[in-house]
Amino acid sequence: MIGEAAERFDHVVRTFDRVRRLHGYARVEVPVFESTAVFARGLGETTDVVSKEMYSFEDRGGDSLTLRPEFTAGICRAFVENGWQQLAPMKLATWGPLFRYERPQKGRFRQFHQLDAEVIGAGEPAADVEVIALGAQLLAELGVADRVVLQLNTLGDAETRGRWRDALVAHFSGHLDVLSPESRERLAKNPLRILDSKAESDRALVADAPRIDAYMTAEAGAFFERVMRGLEASGVAFERAPALVRGFDYYRHTAFEFVTQALGAQGTVIGGGRYDGLIGMMGGPETPAVGWAGGIERLALLAGLPAEVRMQVAVVAADAQGEEAALRLLAGLRSAGVSAEQGWKGNLKKKMERAGKAGVRLVLLVGSDELAAGEATLKDMGSGEQRRVALGEAVTAVRARLAGGGLWG
Repeated sequence: MIGEAAERFDHVVRTFDRVRRLHGYARVEVPVFESTAVFARGLGETTDVVSKEMYSFEDRGGDSLTLRPEFTAGICRAFVENGWQQLAPMKLATWGPLFRYERPQKGRFRQFHQLDAEVIGAGEPAADVEVIALGAQLLAELGVADRVVLQLNTLGDAETRGRWRDALVAHFSGHLDVLSPESRERLAKNPLRILDSKAESDRALVADAPRIDAYMTAEAGAFFERVMRGLEASGVAFERAPALVRGFDYYRHTAFEFVTQALGAQGTVIGGGRYDGLIGMMGGPETPAVGWAGGIERLALLAGLPAEVRMQVAVVAADAQGEEAALRLLAGLRSAGVSAEQGWKGNLKKKMERAGKAGVRLVLLVGSDELAAGEATLKDMGSGEQRRVALGEAVTAVRARLAGGGLWG
């Protein structure tokens, strides 16, 4: 990754880091590889990630290790092993590389990168609102909120989920002759996942499948209502997505995805939900938790290149006599927080052409003529306006011009 692609990537990470600080999420780091059992327990043996996509290997001691395919399982393992329950509730955020063996496609790679945000130890609907609002503000700050839709659903509590699961099994079992092979396999292991099947033969069955609302307990319904009201109060728009599911029993209540049509079939840029049963399943105390992950590469494809990453000023030495003065001006500008580059290759004409192609707003030019007068030439590349300024005042003049002030003031 290089050039504009790298700048877009950095823009996503910088924006995430700023927004997560505004929301009070502390940075957490977990290992790039873990015991394979961490992900097998955390993701489930029957998932495609565990069965087909993980990069696993034996170390010299014969232990099976796996390059992390996601963050949540490793964070939960750290929570259990380090006794972090004493610190709950915790708001945690991280980002970094993940690894999955799969067919690369637009915005998806075998080594890819994700943002991750988790609220651990809070079972209230406000925690769901909190973590979703973080994602919504991130998308707004990246300037892509108008191209992304928040899809929201509930998986209910354990009783709701159990009733709904039984109804789905009964529904799909009556149509085994038309159910896709993959969905027939899921029927025994993970029936909720049939609802997000992409197989053409499953679509009509999925459309007619029982909806969770018919099996919702009063408590689960009240929880979801508070989440929806909280999002409305927070100014976060959403649409109900009844087929949006998470397959495993440790998932509870809220499930959500921020989806775009701008990236083709792979349209989810942030996805998450509540996983109250996971930490207990991994050997820790029963601990409520909710979180999300977002693909950095996908967000980088969606987001534009921010203006602040473009170089603002080029410092050009007109001749050999001006080189040392140009370096002093360059250091002064950078120390003052102005992004500046030096033009060092070619003659004066070539240097100015490169400055123009680089899109800089201003050029500071210094040569033997300017030095004799103790000055530099400041040129606005947009208007063509230029004037001599004292060398000792050049940095101040540049900052004033960048701030919108007149070239002569």
